[in-house]
This record gives sequence, structure tokens and C-alpha cells, in this order.
Amino acid sequence: MKGIIIYSGKYGATKQYAEWLGEELALPVTTSDSINGNLLQEYDFLLLGSSVYIGKMKIKKWLKKNLSFIIGKKLFLFQVAGAPPEEKEKRETYNRASIPGEILNSIESFFLPGRMIMKNLSWGDRFLLKIGARLSKDSKEKKSMLTDYDGVNKASIAVIAAGIKSYLRRKTIGESQYTETVQP
Repeated sequence: MKGIIIYSGKYGATKQYAEWLGEELALPVTTSDSINGNLLQEYDFLLLGSSVYIGKMKIKKWLKKNLSFIIGKKLFLFQVAGAPPEEKEKRETYNRASIPGEILNSIESFFLPGRMIMKNLSWGDRFLLKIGARLSKDSKEKKSMLTDYDGVNKASIAVIAAGIKSYLRRKTIGESQYTETVQP
């Protein structure tokens, strides 16, 4: 089975996770801007990574553009966001807002903690965060929206790596058993 990691991020956390997963799984890693439909045909499964920006995944446009090339492939997704992984409903809302309906239920999703360092954000992103914080009615949420955090750590990829390795073992065993029973 041939796979690839394709990611789209903004400030480096998604790229870091993609590189760690590439090392762990011995898979090539590329940005969504660097791969098109013709190249996607070479792969049996895709591990997609995306940061979340204003409630939508950065990989959203790429998914729509390449939908015809990825339907029918095994799809994994890791989502990197400020919302903690335990806020599963909020994270699933991001999926529903960004993943085309044709593949939404066939993607195996994983949620990874993100990073936000205010001084590293663009002026526009800092401005949007401040407006969002002012509009929030919850004082605790207001404060957290403007507070630096860094949850990016290599240990977080363990569940994804294990899931993909398990999938590959099942596919390999299944295919070899099928070959043995068909051949005389």
C-alpha cells in the first residue's frame, strides 16, 4: 500500500506534525499546494493534515478541488486547532464545515493540540482574534482567546501512527490471505 502525507497549515504546527508522522511511518510529506490530482492517482491512502483558521480547515479548498481524485481512497485526517482534543463536538463542527459531504463519513479523523503565539501572528490575525475576544460573552473564553499556548508535542502522533500501522497490517494480511486462497 502506497501512501502520502499532505498538509496545509499557517504557522508551523501542522507542518511539524506532518514531518514527525512522515518519519514515524516512512511516508513522503508534501504541502497541499505541491500536489495535484494526477499525482494523487499513485497513492492508495492519504493522511491529510490541516490547521483550523476561523472555524474552517486550511485544506478545505484543496479537498473540494481534488475530490474526484480522492473519492474511493482510504483517508485519514489530523486536525490541528486551538480547541482541545477533548472538545470533540467543536472539533467535529470544523470537520463538517470543511470536508465535502461525499467523503465526510469515510475519513478517519484525529485531533491534535495546536499552537498560538501572539507575537508570531500576522497583524491581521491578531486583529481578528481581538475582535473575536471582544464579541465573546464568556470572560474565561475571552482571556483564553488572547493567551499564548503551545500543545504541539511528538507524543500526540502516537495514536495516529498506531491507527495507520494497524490499517496497513490488516490490508497486508488480508491481501496475502486472498492471494494464497486464489492461487493453486
